[in-house]
Amino acid sequence: MEDKRNVIDKFKGRSESEIIKDLDSEDHGLVIALENTERDFNMGTIVRSANAFGVRQIYVIGRRQWNKRGAMMTDKYLHITYLATTEEFVEKMRDEGREIIAIDNIPGSVNMSETNLPKRAVLVFGQEGPGISEEMAQMADKIVAIEQFGSTRSINVGAAATVAMYCWLQQHVLSGNSSPRPS
Repeated sequence: MEDKRNVIDKFKGRSESEIIKDLDSEDHGLVIALENTERDFNMGTIVRSANAFGVRQIYVIGRRQWNKRGAMMTDKYLHITYLATTEEFVEKMRDEGREIIAIDNIPGSVNMSETNLPKRAVLVFGQEGPGISEEMAQMADKIVAIEQFGSTRSINVGAAATVAMYCWLQQHVLSGNSSPRPS
């Protein structure tokens, strides 16, 4: 029977557990977190991009429910951990030795083009519209904004997450240290 899943050829015909094990063995260390206060439909898009970029661990802070349709089943191949509060999340990241880098265009943020993202970063994305919570803004090690040049105030959070993850990859994976798998 033909494997109709949205996976690269290398994974066709393999079980979910085999795919997860293979992906875990290639973990480059990027971790992301999503503040889920309003059940944002963009989360599925962010999860799908995270899978494409080799992210293995995603933290969801707040509500456990989210619209998985946009993830196109890619969430099956990731490790998703749910944490009830920002405080619980921050404590866990501190225990893991991760720097919390919030992505938002709020006052006090620094430009992405001028930022060296830490290797042991967790990139945090807020809700479409309100962005990161005030609590996350206070607890983050750094807040980074993606520069924009048009008339809109912000870009979609799914697009922002994709840009930020790719910037991290440029600095830590694509800088000659390794090459991506072919699609």
